[in-house]
Amino acid sequence: MAAYDELIAYERDTQALAQVAGRLGWDQETVMPRGAAPQRAEEMGAIEHVLHGRRSDPKVGDWLAKVEEAALDDVGRANIRHIRRAYERMNKVPVALAGELARATSVAQGDWAQARAADDFASFRPVLENIVKLKREEAAALSDGGDLYDALLDDYEPNATGTELQAMFDALRPRLVALRDATMGAAHQPLTVTGDFDERKQMKLARELARAFGYDMSQGRLDKAVHPFSSGSGLDVRITTRTSASDPFNCFYSTIHEAGHACYEQGIDRAYLLTPLGQGVSMGVHESQSRIYENQLGRSRAFTGWLHDRMAEEFGDLSVPDRDAFYGAVNKLHPGFIRTEADEVQYNLHVMLRFDLERQMIAGDLAVADLEEAWNDRFRADFGVSVDRASNGCLQDVHWSVGLFGYFPTYSLGNVYAGCLNEALQAEMPDLADHLARGEAATPTAWLRDKVQVHGGLYEPKEVIERATGKAVSVEPLLSYLEAKFGEIYRL
Repeated sequence: MAAYDELIAYERDTQALAQVAGRLGWDQETVMPRGAAPQRAEEMGAIEHVLHGRRSDPKVGDWLAKVEEAALDDVGRANIRHIRRAYERMNKVPVALAGELARATSVAQGDWAQARAADDFASFRPVLENIVKLKREEAAALSDGGDLYDALLDDYEPNATGTELQAMFDALRPRLVALRDATMGAAHQPLTVTGDFDERKQMKLARELARAFGYDMSQGRLDKAVHPFSSGSGLDVRITTRTSASDPFNCFYSTIHEAGHACYEQGIDRAYLLTPLGQGVSMGVHESQSRIYENQLGRSRAFTGWLHDRMAEEFGDLSVPDRDAFYGAVNKLHPGFIRTEADEVQYNLHVMLRFDLERQMIAGDLAVADLEEAWNDRFRADFGVSVDRASNGCLQDVHWSVGLFGYFPTYSLGNVYAGCLNEALQAEMPDLADHLARGEAATPTAWLRDKVQVHGGLYEPKEVIERATGKAVSVEPLLSYLEAKFGEIYRL
């Protein structure tokens, strides 16, 4: 046990330093002065160098060799599983490469933001080419001769493979496309909420929404960013959103989505603080929380009825006549360009596009120079609309600029997980709608905390969902939910 105790004490310091690195990233995306970017890149590279060195230090291997796992409880064995996995992965990646990736992706965030604002992919192309080159080098180091994309995917969804995810997408696509076409062509089309919505009032209501879903503002904060995100774990978990005077739903549902991520981190057993178990087990499970908060709960008929009344109180009379019309407006399908603003039916189609393109880039089958054209061609084929500018196309997401290859498919995996969790939640909480109609979203999210969030990294990702639901993971609950919901809204 002495080796285990020493290893965990060492790991706590490593976890604390990782939280500091995360705070630097939050600062960069929210309040850091633009001119500080070059220095921040050096800072991020330096701290990544330290973290890489700690995680790959030979004494970690010595401790792991001395630990007798048979003498540990479930928590101890889970900690060892995570530490060993990180140690083995870190020792495969040269420290110089890890530092260069940290520096390159830190600078690239600012380059991406400028290129996006200017709708200029050509200026960002050499930056992205360098990142793809570095990520391919990292994948080659990690893969041991196996699939490069799978090696990167494992960082976000352990044990998942591109082949497995392709099968999931193949099962989702036909019914999603059929539902999209049926709703778009339906005789009945929901109304749209229009108007000018004061952005300060949006932020006020956004904070109320975050608290309504159980987000603890005493250990977090809500700020604005170009691309909404959640940052941190344990006792300091921060979220961001964005506002648009003509589109308050962008602000409100981005906030609820990020609150889902943050509540997961805040809901983890405090005994796991600053250990490998003290954060979400995978991005797929993380997305299951943000998506069920945002969609199955936040866009439900019951909760939108409450939101309708709160918006009327804050902004005055709305452009739709009643709660029913408001529910339709919140869930209305629209042929937009932006993934984060996509409706539930089309969202996964956006993810499929990115999944296919990034797999091709990592495999070396798609050059970055050809990315913009490939994106535009694929978008036209999938959505029937021509991309009008780069900020609506391949520059809209921050992920590739910060090296998050393998991240995108976890959004859809999270939707599938959320479908499974929603089915179980509905069965176990027959009065769910009554709570949501009163704006009491924290009541059902407490179920998610007890079933999913509290465990942190104790179990493997699929095991978390299967323990919570008592069933194997399947796409069927999500598809059935979508077909029933939108069939009713569009009177199919």
